[in-house]
Amino acid sequence: MSGSVIGVVDGHNDLPWRMRQVDYDLSRRDVSRPQSELHTDLPRARQGGLVGQFWSVFVPCNLRGADAVTATLQQVDFVHELVAAHPEDLRLVTSASGLQECLDGDVGGPIACLMGAEGGHSIDDSLGVLRNLYRLGVRYLTLTHNENTAWADSATDEPRHGGLTDFGRTVVTELNRLGMMVDLSHTSPDTMRDAMDTSRAPVIFSHSSCRAVCDHPRNVPDDVLGRLATDGGLVMITFVPQFVSPPVAEWELDLAERCRAAGVDPHDTAGYDRVAAEAPPRPQARLADVVAHCEHAREVAGIRHIGIGGDYDGVSTTPVELPDVASYPRLLAALADLGWSRADLTSFAHGNLIRVMHEVERVGARLRATTVPAWQPIPRS
Repeated sequence: MSGSVIGVVDGHNDLPWRMRQVDYDLSRRDVSRPQSELHTDLPRARQGGLVGQFWSVFVPCNLRGADAVTATLQQVDFVHELVAAHPEDLRLVTSASGLQECLDGDVGGPIACLMGAEGGHSIDDSLGVLRNLYRLGVRYLTLTHNENTAWADSATDEPRHGGLTDFGRTVVTELNRLGMMVDLSHTSPDTMRDAMDTSRAPVIFSHSSCRAVCDHPRNVPDDVLGRLATDGGLVMITFVPQFVSPPVAEWELDLAERCRAAGVDPHDTAGYDRVAAEAPPRPQARLADVVAHCEHAREVAGIRHIGIGGDYDGVSTTPVELPDVASYPRLLAALADLGWSRADLTSFAHGNLIRVMHEVERVGARLRATTVPAWQPIPRS
């Protein structure tokens, strides 16, 4: 990207799920114009220096089996249609070289659009479904979402497998063979460690922060952060308030207890909101909280192993100074004020992710030349 602007590639944005709420009708949410209901639109993306975005083709855990696969395919379809609707502004990208081409282009050129599937339930325990998501352009799989799968433990569910099952390890090795990134956000620490032990390619955390800074189960422990430095992987620091701010995390835990005391399932949005209305005011996360995670991840993992995974449009609130996709320059400026060099900021903003993608693709090419796809028995009545 020419000029003084440092282009940002963000590892996780939930715009596709938000658009599902309007039946993917781009006329009802025309992102070429400012959209006050969203964190994301093209004018603010340009303002924020966004040159690449992994769109999450997420579906929630209450969709299972064929329903989860169908909904995931609808999410993928939306991303393809979004790109087709804005050909001068957006370009579908499926490789590190394609992403680099967008970065090397002129300011105002097309924004690279990539896809990541959030949650192993999206493949319905099928390697064939996984391979077809790859064929459609999906370039990472988050092994779990908020609940365990039949083959991997989530960070926010009761442990069931002690990490990965044998089939879970097969999923990781097939991701390696495809040249598709293994995403460990949302996974339990045991799943993280099992996946890193199994994977022949660097892994990523598409939207996680540091557990030593904010003790939330969605964050990454220091021993795992340290392994990124030796294994070549990447943690993309997220902006989710309860993952970056200890006071917000404590407020969320207290509210969950209040819900249970009131006989309300904390996952019931309407009931949760009723209890929240009677709770003390929710604290606010700040830019300084995110900066603290960036500094800690750099100290433990190293500058070559950190990136940005904002989770815009996947959360209802954001840190005060980071309200939307126009905000990335504020984070980069805050880090520059702490002594981060332009080379450091470039690595953080996009260079590290491109390096990991290149390495994952290199491993995939080697494995496809020497191994065959993994096959599963098909249940027969």
